[in-house]
Amino acid sequence: MSTLEKTGFFGEYGGRFVPDALNPVLDEIKEAFYHFKDDPEFQKELNYYFKNFVGRPSPLYFAEKLTRALGGAKIYLKREDLNHTGAHKINNTIGQVLLAKRLGKKRIIAETGAGQHGVATATACALFDMECIIYMGEEDTRRQALNVFRMELLGAKVVPVTSGTRTLKDAVDEALNDLIANYQTTYYMLGSAVGPDPYPEMVKYFQSAIGNETKEQIKEAEGRLPDYVIACVGGGSNAIGLFAPFFNDPSVKMIGVEPAGRGLDTPDHAATLSKGTPGIIHGFKCYLLQDEKGEPLPVYSVAAGLDYPGVGPEHSYYKDIGRAEYVTITDKEAIDAFLKLSKIEGIIPAVESSHAIAYAMKFAAGLPKDNIVVVNLSGRGDKDVAEVAQILQNKSI
Repeated sequence: MSTLEKTGFFGEYGGRFVPDALNPVLDEIKEAFYHFKDDPEFQKELNYYFKNFVGRPSPLYFAEKLTRALGGAKIYLKREDLNHTGAHKINNTIGQVLLAKRLGKKRIIAETGAGQHGVATATACALFDMECIIYMGEEDTRRQALNVFRMELLGAKVVPVTSGTRTLKDAVDEALNDLIANYQTTYYMLGSAVGPDPYPEMVKYFQSAIGNETKEQIKEAEGRLPDYVIACVGGGSNAIGLFAPFFNDPSVKMIGVEPAGRGLDTPDHAATLSKGTPGIIHGFKCYLLQDEKGEPLPVYSVAAGLDYPGVGPEHSYYKDIGRAEYVTITDKEAIDAFLKLSKIEGIIPAVESSHAIAYAMKFAAGLPKDNIVVVNLSGRGDKDVAEVAQILQNKSI
């Protein structure tokens, strides 16, 4: 099967639903990805930057005090928060920037929600001397002002997006418009396992370092695979990076945690897999929070990196075949977990990751003590401290 015959579908999800002008651009990226991912030189360069720049492998940490406090299963944290730039996003941007370099592109565009992918993109562009434009919803630029400054410090131009809900979906819209206008010179560095083919497959490939390392590390620590792996899901890149390497290990149960926001009985959530129906957004098919006309609904989460109305096509597929279970956590539960992990383990998690921590704490407490739960701590919470302080001060959650 030639590269271009690989459909980019996961069951009925994924694919490519884009203007004709974009097909040659996406085909070029797809051919390059499938060619270089098996190229020894590319692998050597990727591994060099993973080890010496990102700081991989990230530790798998036994949260002994948290485990003791809950009295149930052993909880391990995959410490993606310790990566350079503070989250898992850098795994993907280093991989894609090496691809862009081989394609001869010097102008990089990206979308960002919480700003972590924007910072990781700006970092990769600084490292490889590339022009960098980041689209970010105006509401997110307010919530994540620290990350806006970090991106600018790294040489990126941050463009606030004022359309729609002024959040992540609108930032992706603007980035796609830019790509259509400037595709000859521009590489679009999509930050999650979403979008038109080949992005979901490509982002999964670079993020799978998380799950591949976890497999080795847990075997070393416990002599066996975990019983459960848990990760938060917005677009779903940190989760698919953890889940995919365990796909063929049926003894390992996979749990994705979505944002229930102010409650599933309100419109203020972003629980796509729990409440959505199949639809098309940003050039691919997935579960989608949509109105009767198929238009994406406004979504909300306390975590700027989770408020996306769609979700990765592979997660949509995992849900349908029952390989993974998708659950929800409210804003309040996430903030409580943020505070609890900080106090008990001395680790301040990102508010996004706090959704996974919150569910793991509830869930692990009821499991036998010989069970093993691995939680992906996908980012650190420095970026969220001011926002959480405000929330606590205003008692707004």
